[in-house]
Amino acid sequence: MAKSLADQLMKAGLVDKNAAKKAERDKRKQSKHQHKGPTDADLEKQARLQRERDEKVERDRQLNRQRQEAEQAKAMKAQAAQMLEQNALRVDGDVRFSFTDARINKIKQLYVSQEIQDQLAKGRVAICSVDERYLVVAKAVAEKIAQRFAEAVIFLAEPDANQPDEDDPYADFVVPDDLMW
Repeated sequence: MAKSLADQLMKAGLVDKNAAKKAERDKRKQSKHQHKGPTDADLEKQARLQRERDEKVERDRQLNRQRQEAEQAKAMKAQAAQMLEQNALRVDGDVRFSFTDARINKIKQLYVSQEIQDQLAKGRVAICSVDERYLVVAKAVAEKIAQRFAEAVIFLAEPDANQPDEDDPYADFVVPDDLMW
């Protein structure tokens, strides 16, 4: 059986017994350190795996947020549709009222009574859309619907600031333009 390199060197007189033992101890320590501590490749691999896990968690979080937003938007749209159905005004009439539907960029007509046409012009009622149908609702309902689903409100006239309200007790007393305070 062949002798180890240390034995051969001691026999040749190149190394003494203490130096051979010290070299053996150093070799064992070095091998222990290699087994105990992770190498750079292991650290890089762990860091890469951790990054991938973090990225996956972030992607999952983003997908969940998008799903929740979509579900919430769908619920708001359903609420708006329900409010429109419940609060729609009866508009049977023979007066044609034309308005622009900005969603489809077309002019549409709705046949309403003279009273509803006046209220539409003054901004007291609004035209809303649900399931490609046009419904007339009160302004307060239209504002609540706009908070939930803004695309449902198709037409809402801005009240004219120069025109006094019907309830205004001072409607008969017009303030002149050249009045100085």
